[in-house]
Amino acid sequence: MPVHHGAQRPSATRVTLLTEGTYPHSHGGVSVWCDQLVGGMPDIGFDVIAVTGTGREALAWDVPGHVSRVVSAPMWGPPPEGRPPTGPALDRLTDAYEQFVTSLLDPCAEDLFGPALYAMARAAADGALSPFLRGDRAISVLTAVWNRPGLAVREARPTLHDALTATTLLEHALRPLATPPPEEGVAHAVSGGVAVLPGLAALERHGVPLLLTEHGVYLRERYLGYRTAPYRWPVKAVVLGFFRLLAEETYRRAALITPGNRYNRLWEEQGGADPESIRTVYNGVDPAAFPPAGPEPDEPTLSWAGRVDPIKDLETLIRAFSLVRAQVPAARLRLFGGTPRGGEAYRERCEALAAELGHADAVTFEGRVDDIKDAYAAGNVVMLSSISEGFPFTLIEAMSCGRATVSTDVGGVREAVGDTGLVVPPRDPAAMAAAALELLGAPGRRRSMGEAARLRVIEQFTLRQTVDTFRAIYLELSELGAMAPRVPSWARVPAWAKRAPVPRTAPVAPVALASAGGTADERPRSLAG
Repeated sequence: MPVHHGAQRPSATRVTLLTEGTYPHSHGGVSVWCDQLVGGMPDIGFDVIAVTGTGREALAWDVPGHVSRVVSAPMWGPPPEGRPPTGPALDRLTDAYEQFVTSLLDPCAEDLFGPALYAMARAAADGALSPFLRGDRAISVLTAVWNRPGLAVREARPTLHDALTATTLLEHALRPLATPPPEEGVAHAVSGGVAVLPGLAALERHGVPLLLTEHGVYLRERYLGYRTAPYRWPVKAVVLGFFRLLAEETYRRAALITPGNRYNRLWEEQGGADPESIRTVYNGVDPAAFPPAGPEPDEPTLSWAGRVDPIKDLETLIRAFSLVRAQVPAARLRLFGGTPRGGEAYRERCEALAAELGHADAVTFEGRVDDIKDAYAAGNVVMLSSISEGFPFTLIEAMSCGRATVSTDVGGVREAVGDTGLVVPPRDPAAMAAAALELLGAPGRRRSMGEAARLRVIEQFTLRQTVDTFRAIYLELSELGAMAPRVPSWARVPAWAKRAPVPRTAPVAPVALASAGGTADERPRSLAG
């Protein structure tokens, strides 16, 4: 796994940021937040464990000198180095994996998840987990478990192909466990999900306190994504069961959870977090770096900024713009932001939709802009059309620039905007168009809303407030970690080992890795979101 070394710098407090697909390998809101946090604390030593795609990604940010190491934990590409276990080690890992899979599929066995996960983490540290999950025995375990009488997934008649698919997805999702976890300081996961895995291992093995910051709700976004994923229900049941139980384990074991808005808190409490362990910390911007944007464009223009991604729901925005242009023929829609690798098809779909609606000449994809302030200044009104958000940077940056906004009612949007912008339901082109037309037709109201929005940022959402809050949290958790006893994980007896084993309905034996068909009902269980 690639490791980038910076200057070594002693510090009383050391923080390991745990990221996924963001800092320091890509741009975007969470990456901006990480860069602000690191840059605002030159007195604190940082490391980064970054879950990436292939591990070959270049750094997108200039990492400051007080970041000692950036370790890439790739989920795809070549698997982690290691050998499959043999003898008693293989039997122990097989038992742990059986408990793990059972917890994902049997609501009565969910308490097996944590102990089994940590047993698998020990195997991953020895280089044995990934080879095991790529072997026949792991497939046999899953097929035996989900064919037990009484399990709902059995009614969908899972196939061998389903078992291969689900096991492959789990193997990739669990790869971050092979990354050496931090042994001191604070582990700060800046999202839920697989980025947390090294932090949970650090807590279990070395007593390192885990801090979780959720910008969006990771579990909710997995539910949204898997609704349209090309997998049958048995596969979705396994993978979404993993993400749900991982979220619950994280919420229970984190020393502190700092959601970026109060909306996230509802998910975290529902997932088992102690309300006393949750503190809302809003994102902040530097008002001096985002001054008033100045004169509006001559033509009536809606602007948008962000990454071109389905979760941003640009299709609804384009449909809303079509309704706006029916009333204001001179209107334009300018979209600023890059397209992540793999997202080209979505951008092409959006461009095709604009052409289909007859607005290819008025809808422009501008790509990444050197100065994001130019994106906000480009519009009379700044739009946000997402179906999921945390506390969006683009929104508070636009507010700091004194622009009126129309945003979807997701995540912490209402908390950010207050009464200084218009908020509409997600996936509702008519409501979005009506709000945009309302503001385009009222220049005085746009101006007064923009002024109020900037004042709101200055009073409540400054970068200085955010950085100072997290510095205090790091110091608090460092003291907690220093007092924690260091009990090595291998000295603990896993809870599942104290229970009678769950009887298997079929022996665990190697199976031929061949695909098998099936026509079972593919409808997933009810998914929140």
